[in-house]
Amino acid sequence: MLDLALKSVIACLPVIVLAAALFHLDSHRLLGTHFLARMFLCGGVTAVLSAVVNAQVIAAYPFEFLDYTRYVAPLIEESLKAAVLIWLFRTNRVGFLIDAGILGFTIGAGFSFVENIYYLHLVSDAHYVTWFVRGFGTAVMHGGATALFAIIAQKLTERHLQMNPLLYLPGLIVAVLIHSIFNHFPVSPVLSAAVTLLILPTLLFLLFERNTVSIHNFLELDFATHQRLLRQLEHGEFTGCEAGRFLLDLEQIVPEAVARDMINYFYLHTELVLGAERILLAREQGIEIRIGAETVAKLEEMHRLERHIGRAGLKMLRQHLHFSSTELWDIHLLDEIAPAPAHRPT
Repeated sequence: MLDLALKSVIACLPVIVLAAALFHLDSHRLLGTHFLARMFLCGGVTAVLSAVVNAQVIAAYPFEFLDYTRYVAPLIEESLKAAVLIWLFRTNRVGFLIDAGILGFTIGAGFSFVENIYYLHLVSDAHYVTWFVRGFGTAVMHGGATALFAIIAQKLTERHLQMNPLLYLPGLIVAVLIHSIFNHFPVSPVLSAAVTLLILPTLLFLLFERNTVSIHNFLELDFATHQRLLRQLEHGEFTGCEAGRFLLDLEQIVPEAVARDMINYFYLHTELVLGAERILLAREQGIEIRIGAETVAKLEEMHRLERHIGRAGLKMLRQHLHFSSTELWDIHLLDEIAPAPAHRPT
């Protein structure tokens, strides 16, 4: 029993410790622990799905096992993990590059955790070296490959609101290549595990450290931009910006009542995004700003307007007013931390 417990620690603990370390690098606390726990579970589910799909493909096609692990399994497993992240991107649950990396690593950690538990049950008598390779090599590879997919996808899609599958392809290719190269074991398995443990976490830590500065600069710039835009809206200075000129022309495009709702929606959206950025800038200083009843009421009103305007109207607004995915994530953040549940957008 002690032998199995020790092997379990070697196989499962390293990647969880790394995921926790990455989470603590996030000075803005953009992701909650409960949300990350759900993503860890999602990663575990993808491991189960991968096992099912791999078994069916192996049964249906006459692959050599070694060739399958090198060329086919990486594509299936990385695609399933990537599918979870694509859903997160499309539902505005990823705000910045550091979020993407942490979520990707967490999903990969959940995948490797379930996979290693399965192998512990299957071949529990394997030598400790096997569990060292799986814990410090394979598990870190799963987390790192998925994190890199997430980071590349975030970088390519952060300014695009429309779904374009091709933007996710480069990150998927990188993840599959990393997985495939690891499975080739060009040298000894132990050395491959050591190289993986050294390179992937170091790369992620460097990216995160650089992105923390980028987030601060981005927030300050966006905060100033939204402050200026809000002042223009409050004083009726619509002609001072492209968004304002579009809003002035709305009554010629849609009925007056709908145009009024769209203008109110844009005003509330800008005000709430500014509030979310104020919260994030305060978190940098270790200050937690609570959301009050007034903000909750504004969220409710904005979501009511979304339902009234409809999908076609919202699509037109977002195209002409150049909403970014980060702004939509700001609204999602407020929805998540509001003391009372606000209605979700349609």
